Amino acid sequence: MHAAPIALWIAWAVVAVITLALYGYRASLTRDEEGQIFLDEAFDHEKAVQSAIVSRVNRIEPLVKTSVALTALLTAAVIVYYAWDAAKALFG
Repeated sequence: MHAAPIALWIAWAVVAVITLALYGYRASLTRDEEGQIFLDEAFDHEKAVQSAIVSRVNRIEPLVKTSVALTALLTAAVIVYYAWDAAKALFG
């Protein structure tokens, strides 16, 4: 067996685990998020807490999108590798 498919699978697994970890972290952040409008000044503390949550989520969102794109790219690379290998085996 060649090293290329092993390296592809390892890279895919690493990126997939990072993606899952980022999704889990984002889910833990948004667990306490509430979709409310705070009109009264008595709720300034709640408004600040919600703003902090939204700020953290917005900060990791580019990382989530990048890791999802990398996972999709590596998935396509694995599929193309095996399709190419099968085509070589079939058509010589």
